[in-house]
Parts: sequence; structure tokens; C-alpha cells
Amino acid sequence: MEKAWMKALVRRADGRAALTERPVPQLQEPRDAIVRVTLSTICTSDLHILRGAVPRANPDIVLGHEFVGVVEEVGEAVHGLRPGDRVAANCITFCGDCWFCRRGFINNCEHGGWELGCRIDGCQAEYVRVPFADTGLTKIPDSVTDESALFLGDILASGYFGAELCELCPGDSVAVVGAGPVGLCAMACARLFGAARVIALDVDPFRLERAAKLGLADFTVNPREQDAERAVRGLTEGRGADGVVEAAGGADSLETAWRIARPNACVALVAMYEENQTLPLPSMYGKNLIFKTGGVDAVHSSELMRLMEAGRLDASFLITHKAPLNRILEGYRVFENREDGCLKWAVTPWEEE
Repeated sequence: MEKAWMKALVRRADGRAALTERPVPQLQEPRDAIVRVTLSTICTSDLHILRGAVPRANPDIVLGHEFVGVVEEVGEAVHGLRPGDRVAANCITFCGDCWFCRRGFINNCEHGGWELGCRIDGCQAEYVRVPFADTGLTKIPDSVTDESALFLGDILASGYFGAELCELCPGDSVAVVGAGPVGLCAMACARLFGAARVIALDVDPFRLERAAKLGLADFTVNPREQDAERAVRGLTEGRGADGVVEAAGGADSLETAWRIARPNACVALVAMYEENQTLPLPSMYGKNLIFKTGGVDAVHSSELMRLMEAGRLDASFLITHKAPLNRILEGYRVFENREDGCLKWAVTPWEEE
């Protein structure tokens, strides 16, 4: 690779983000790959890092973990990938060989976890080094666009995980708290698991309207304008939702989630909270709820890619804004403040002025 320096967005020690120049990454381990980033995006967890809510995040780190690109170099132990391959990244780094990985619990990999854009340099740059590339990168078929594949290893995987955790049966009702990117993906994936009725809850009327217009939600509920528990019961023959995905992570969204669930339901908590949450066990006594928690679980990347290739799943609707790396600081502001109806800001390669 001829280029020695690249543009990158770095989290500085004072917690602010800054565009700067960094050396182009080099192969360090036999299972590494160097990927030229063709499209990336900004995630809410990037904001958590900047706010200091992720203690394990390193200062002076290149941010970002959601991206697609083209393989430039591979280490000697990488099989199945070669320069020129289009790939989508898994936001979780995992070895595939440890006790947890062999059982499918890649989030708990003994040698990985959330590394890109947190512990090691991420993708909001022109190039990125991907450890364990043979497990962390998924080839993109020619029929799948970069925009469709962009969310494979994080947002789409999180939504799929949430729907999967609910253990839905064909004909079930599912309520999704939070109609942001993860929540919208959870709605789309709930259909794959047989949900017959999808109820979206959010305090943002614009997001609820989008969920309905996209055909992802059959019904919408705004907890600021109506009693959420009563509304969901009214849509589910008085029982409550068969499954609930909590994807909001707000101050009272956990309480909303368990209250709208029917007795003996599953409540899947896939939101990333900035503060400790409390389960009011006396209040929920006798409801016999099952709570399942977890961050993104991108163990199904190959399966999700096949669903995209078959035309059964496409998350490109999340992209509401797109601009080159030059404008990424503007993107952070617009994304954080939800300006102009922003769901996801896609970052294209740097453009020379």
C-alpha cells in the first residue's frame, strides 16, 4: 500500500472528537486484514464513548465500528478472504476458537469483544485494521449494495438479537420500545420470526410515523400522549405483548417494557444504558416475566447476509443522511440531536477539496 497517512476521526483525551491525520494501519497479526473503508456510519455507542460512559474505551482512539469496505491486505493465516473482496464488518471482534466462541457466545470472546473504535482504532477513517478478519468480516455478494450491508454487524444484528430473544411464535404480538435504528431493525426482524402484530412505542412522533410508513409497525403508541400499558393491552385482547424488545435505553423505558408485557412473556433488553437500572420486583410479582439482556450479538452475520441476498431483509432505509468523511463532525451533531429527522448518517470516503 503506497499511502502512508490517512484522515481519521479521533477521540481526544479531553473527550472531544477531532479530524486529524494518522498513519495508515499495517498488519500486526497473522489473522489481520487491512480494509479500505467505502462506507461507515455513526452509532449511539460512539456518543456514549465521547460522554465518558464507556470506561473501557481508550483515549486517542479512532472512533467507529460500523462499516463496509474492500480488503487491501490479509495476514498469512487469513483464509477465505483476499484483496479486492467487498466485506461487511462485525462490530464484535472474536477469535472463533475459545470456549465462548465455540458455543456461539461471541460477545464474550476471551480474546476480543467490542474492540474496534473502543479499545483499538476503528473505522471512521480511510483504512482500518481488522483483527481476526476471517471471523469478523463477511463477504458481500454482488447483488447486495454497500448501503444494505452497512448495518449487518451491529444495528441489524442487534435488532435480530432482540427479536430472537423474545422466542416468538407465529402469530404472536411484539412491542418494541424505541423506534430508533435498533428498534426499527427489531421490528423488521420480528416479522421473520412470525410476529403477526408489531407495536412501536416512542416519544418521537416523527419516528413513529416513519415506522408506520415503512410498514414495520402495525400500530404506534406515544407514551407521552397516552397510557402505554393501557394502549398495548387494548391492542392485544387485554393481555399485553407476547414479546417486548427494549431498544430505547431511556430513563423510564425499562419500566414501560415490563409493564406492557403480558404475564409469562419475554422482555429482551438490548438498549445500552448510561445509568444503572432497577427491577421493582414487588410491583411485578406474579407476572412471571423472563428478562434477557445483552448487547449486540452478531453471531448470525452469514445468515443475515443470505437474507439480504434473498431480498427478505434490507436495512438501507435507516440511511437518512450521507456525506464524506470531511463532514463527519457535522454528522455527529446532526445525529446526536436528531436534526432533520436523522436516523443514521452514512460516511463516504474523504473528498479532496
